Amino acid sequence: MTNPFDALGVPASPELTDDDVRSAWRRIAAATHPDREDGGDPAAFAAAAAAYTLLRTPAGRDEALADVSEPAIGRVPGGPVPGKSSLPSAAATIGWRIRHGRPARLAVRLLVATAAAAIAIAIAGWQPASIAVLTGALTWLLRTGRPDLAAPS
Repeated sequence: MTNPFDALGVPASPELTDDDVRSAWRRIAAATHPDREDGGDPAAFAAAAAAYTLLRTPAGRDEALADVSEPAIGRVPGGPVPGKSSLPSAAATIGWRIRHGRPARLAVRLLVATAAAAIAIAIAGWQPASIAVLTGALTWLLRTGRPDLAAPS
Protein backbone atom coordinates (compact mmCIF):
# COMPACT_ATOMS: atom_id res chain seq x y z
CA MET A 1 0.00 0.00 0.00
CA THR A 2 1.17 3.54 -0.68
CA ASN A 3 1.52 6.17 2.01
CA PRO A 4 -1.92 6.30 3.71
CA PHE A 5 -1.42 9.94 4.68
CA ASP A 6 -0.93 10.89 1.02
CA ALA A 7 -3.95 8.83 -0.01
CA LEU A 8 -6.14 10.94 2.29
CA GLY A 9 -4.26 14.18 1.70
CA VAL A 10 -3.42 14.74 5.37
CA PRO A 11 -0.02 15.47 6.91
CA ALA A 12 1.92 12.63 8.50
CA SER A 13 1.85 14.13 11.96
CA PRO A 14 1.34 12.79 15.49
CA GLU A 15 -1.09 15.68 16.10
CA LEU A 16 -3.55 14.32 13.51
CA THR A 17 -6.99 13.85 15.10
CA ASP A 18 -9.93 11.55 14.43
CA ASP A 19 -11.90 14.50 13.06
CA ASP A 20 -9.09 15.43 10.63
CA VAL A 21 -9.00 11.90 9.25
CA ARG A 22 -12.79 11.61 9.08
CA SER A 23 -13.23 14.91 7.23
CA ALA A 24 -10.46 14.06 4.76
CA TRP A 25 -12.07 10.67 4.13
CA ARG A 26 -15.49 12.20 3.53
CA ARG A 27 -14.06 14.79 1.15
CA ILE A 28 -12.19 12.21 -0.92
CA ALA A 29 -15.04 9.67 -0.79
CA ALA A 30 -17.49 12.26 -2.11
CA ALA A 31 -15.13 13.20 -4.95
CA THR A 32 -14.10 9.68 -6.01
CA HIS A 33 -17.00 7.36 -5.17
CA PRO A 34 -17.76 4.93 -8.04
CA ASP A 35 -21.53 5.63 -7.74
CA ARG A 36 -21.08 9.24 -8.91
CA GLU A 37 -22.66 10.19 -12.22
CA ASP A 38 -19.23 10.62 -13.84
CA GLY A 39 -18.12 7.19 -12.58
CA GLY A 40 -15.76 8.59 -9.96
CA ASP A 41 -12.30 7.11 -9.56
CA PRO A 42 -12.59 3.55 -8.18
CA ALA A 43 -8.82 3.17 -7.70
CA ALA A 44 -8.49 6.41 -5.72
CA PHE A 45 -11.61 5.53 -3.73
CA ALA A 46 -10.18 2.09 -2.84
CA ALA A 47 -6.84 3.62 -1.80
CA ALA A 48 -8.59 6.24 0.33
CA ALA A 49 -10.84 3.60 1.93
CA ALA A 50 -7.81 1.47 2.85
CA ALA A 51 -6.02 4.54 4.21
CA TYR A 52 -9.06 5.55 6.27
CA THR A 53 -9.35 2.03 7.68
CA LEU A 54 -5.76 2.28 8.88
CA LEU A 55 -5.77 5.89 10.07
CA ARG A 56 -9.16 6.09 11.77
CA THR A 57 -7.79 5.03 15.18
CA PRO A 58 -4.92 6.58 17.14
CA ALA A 59 -3.14 3.21 17.24
CA GLY A 60 -3.45 2.84 13.48
CA ARG A 61 -2.10 6.36 12.95
CA ASP A 62 0.86 5.61 15.22
CA GLU A 63 1.59 2.42 13.30
CA ALA A 64 1.34 4.17 9.93
CA LEU A 65 3.47 7.05 11.17
CA ALA A 66 6.17 4.59 12.28
CA ASP A 67 6.06 2.88 8.88
CA VAL A 68 6.31 6.19 7.03
CA SER A 69 9.11 7.58 9.19
CA GLU A 70 11.13 4.33 9.07
CA PRO A 71 10.52 2.63 5.73
CA ALA A 72 10.83 -1.15 5.70
CA ILE A 73 13.34 -1.48 2.87
CA GLY A 74 13.92 -5.11 2.04
CA ARG A 75 11.47 -6.36 4.64
CA VAL A 76 8.83 -8.91 3.85
CA PRO A 77 5.49 -8.50 5.66
CA GLY A 78 5.38 -11.02 8.47
CA GLY A 79 9.09 -11.76 8.06
CA PRO A 80 11.86 -11.24 10.57
CA VAL A 81 12.68 -7.70 11.57
CA PRO A 82 16.38 -6.85 11.39
CA GLY A 83 17.89 -6.41 14.82
CA LYS A 84 15.23 -8.47 16.57
CA SER A 85 16.14 -11.67 18.38
CA SER A 86 16.05 -14.87 16.40
CA LEU A 87 14.46 -18.15 17.45
CA PRO A 88 17.70 -19.78 18.69
CA SER A 89 18.53 -16.87 20.97
CA ALA A 90 14.92 -16.75 22.21
CA ALA A 91 15.09 -20.48 23.00
CA ALA A 92 18.37 -19.93 24.85
CA THR A 93 16.81 -17.12 26.85
CA ILE A 94 13.81 -19.27 27.78
CA GLY A 95 16.16 -22.10 28.77
CA TRP A 96 18.14 -19.76 31.00
CA ARG A 97 14.96 -18.38 32.59
CA ILE A 98 13.69 -21.91 33.33
CA ARG A 99 17.00 -23.08 34.84
CA HIS A 100 17.38 -19.99 37.04
CA GLY A 101 13.72 -19.78 38.03
CA ARG A 102 11.65 -22.48 39.73
CA PRO A 103 11.97 -25.48 37.40
CA ALA A 104 10.26 -27.90 39.80
CA ARG A 105 7.11 -25.75 40.08
CA LEU A 106 7.10 -25.23 36.32
CA ALA A 107 7.35 -29.00 35.81
CA VAL A 108 4.39 -29.54 38.15
CA ARG A 109 2.37 -26.99 36.18
CA LEU A 110 3.29 -28.77 32.95
CA LEU A 111 2.16 -32.11 34.41
CA VAL A 112 -1.12 -30.60 35.62
CA ALA A 113 -1.85 -29.05 32.21
CA THR A 114 -1.01 -32.28 30.41
CA ALA A 115 -3.07 -34.41 32.79
CA ALA A 116 -6.08 -32.09 32.62
CA ALA A 117 -6.06 -32.10 28.83
CA ALA A 118 -5.52 -35.87 28.66
CA ILE A 119 -8.36 -36.60 31.10
CA ALA A 120 -10.76 -34.27 29.28
CA ILE A 121 -9.96 -35.88 25.93
CA ALA A 122 -10.14 -39.40 27.41
CA ILE A 123 -13.61 -38.72 28.84
CA ALA A 124 -15.07 -37.02 25.77
CA GLY A 125 -13.04 -38.84 23.14
CA TRP A 126 -11.14 -37.14 20.35
CA GLN A 127 -13.38 -34.51 18.75
CA PRO A 128 -12.79 -31.35 16.76
CA ALA A 129 -13.06 -29.41 20.04
CA SER A 130 -10.13 -31.38 21.48
CA ILE A 131 -7.76 -28.88 19.90
CA ALA A 132 -9.50 -26.17 21.95
CA VAL A 133 -8.97 -28.21 25.12
CA LEU A 134 -5.26 -28.55 24.33
CA THR A 135 -5.04 -24.84 23.53
CA GLY A 136 -6.76 -23.99 26.81
CA ALA A 137 -4.33 -26.15 28.78
CA LEU A 138 -1.36 -24.56 27.02
CA THR A 139 -2.77 -21.08 27.62
CA TRP A 140 -3.25 -21.85 31.31
CA LEU A 141 0.33 -23.11 31.52
CA LEU A 142 1.70 -20.00 29.83
CA ARG A 143 -0.40 -17.61 31.93
CA THR A 144 0.32 -19.24 35.29
CA GLY A 145 3.90 -20.36 34.70
CA ARG A 146 5.34 -16.91 34.21
CA PRO A 147 6.12 -16.31 37.92
CA ASP A 148 8.14 -19.53 37.94
CA LEU A 149 10.59 -18.12 35.41
CA ALA A 150 13.59 -16.03 36.39
CA ALA A 151 13.56 -12.38 35.48
CA PRO A 152 15.04 -11.67 32.03
CA SER A 153 18.71 -10.85 32.15
